[in-house]
Amino acid sequence: MDLKNLHVLQQLMDLSQDCFLVPGPVRMGQPCLNALSTPVMTARGPEFRDVMAHLNSGLRNAFNLAPSEPVRGVQSWSGDDDYKVVVVSGSGTAAMEMVIANRFRSNDLVLVPTNGKFGERVAEMCQRFCNVKHLKYEWGRAFDLYELERQLERGCYESLLICHNETSTGITQDAAAIAEMCARHNTSFILDGITSVGGMPVHPTEWKAEAVVVGAQKCTAGPSGIAAIAINSNFIERVHAIRDQGDSNPNYYLDLVAALKKGGDDQTPWTPAINLAMGWGAALDVLKNESNKVRWDRCETMANGVRNLFLDLGFELLADAEQRSSTVTSILYPEGIDDAWRARLKEEFNTQVIGAQDHLKGKMFRIGSMGETPISEMVEGCKRMIECFTQFGMELPKVDVESYFK
Repeated sequence: MDLKNLHVLQQLMDLSQDCFLVPGPVRMGQPCLNALSTPVMTARGPEFRDVMAHLNSGLRNAFNLAPSEPVRGVQSWSGDDDYKVVVVSGSGTAAMEMVIANRFRSNDLVLVPTNGKFGERVAEMCQRFCNVKHLKYEWGRAFDLYELERQLERGCYESLLICHNETSTGITQDAAAIAEMCARHNTSFILDGITSVGGMPVHPTEWKAEAVVVGAQKCTAGPSGIAAIAINSNFIERVHAIRDQGDSNPNYYLDLVAALKKGGDDQTPWTPAINLAMGWGAALDVLKNESNKVRWDRCETMANGVRNLFLDLGFELLADAEQRSSTVTSILYPEGIDDAWRARLKEEFNTQVIGAQDHLKGKMFRIGSMGETPISEMVEGCKRMIECFTQFGMELPKVDVESYFK
């Protein structure tokens, strides 16, 4: 686009404000940014224990667990249920590795169905610490629940692990149905909820999940580099039993036993991510004030709007229709268009979405609908995407974008 035409477009469409519509890391709100800029404090004094108590309480709300008091010295990590929350100074992948490395022995057999990049990462992590039956489905295709049932009937699996919400393909697994099968077959159920907790219904207690993982920078709109796990008493007992038997996998920094020794005192075993913890606590306050239900509904409204809009425009979506995600939508490029469109969208329309991974790279783009993103930003971003596609020679039907998000 030449400068003259770009100036005309800017007059028609206010491009001064960016539209940041990626499925994490998401934009952090001002309360989070303010907290991140707080002067550093000692990691072992009462001030940081206050920070941890506040963070633990906010995490319990995000995990959809019973509430706890955000006060140090009163077991802020636990509530009136069977779960404790543990903060991890690392990304969601670090938290997932902590779960796997501590929960399983090298000769345990686990079942991992996958239909995208991040589920496959769970399977790869498990391969480092135990034996794995990897059911590898086509990216974006729903799990075959009948096949999972048949596998669980064998009675040989210590656990079934899933990536609950697969952002690489825009599909959400039927966690409730899988949890019910695991309960009937007395098999542990573990969720990578990194991109679902805080953005869609997650029910650890109802699902009897032994462990659920969340990353701060996704649906809770916190900073990158800090994560948490929610674990129940079965998980904790098994970790201690494996350690007492001298049969545990090698670990040090991600030693859950060490984390459990410190967690009840609102501390971490090693130097914590101090400012990240403060920022995340502030972001979780925003979530609590909005309420889980309202945020879930807002994310779903945006995802539904994006899906219906682009379907009406003639695009194809990757994920199976009955299990499309509320926090990310994967849209296939029309023939003749690739990531050059995405580059122009960023450079000339001040709008960011994200591309695809592995074998789908250059064939698809993904729109995030998570965190604190307002519906108005999603509407504006979609308008800019449509305009950018027209510049690539696409003839698209006229649509009322706002009407898709009401």
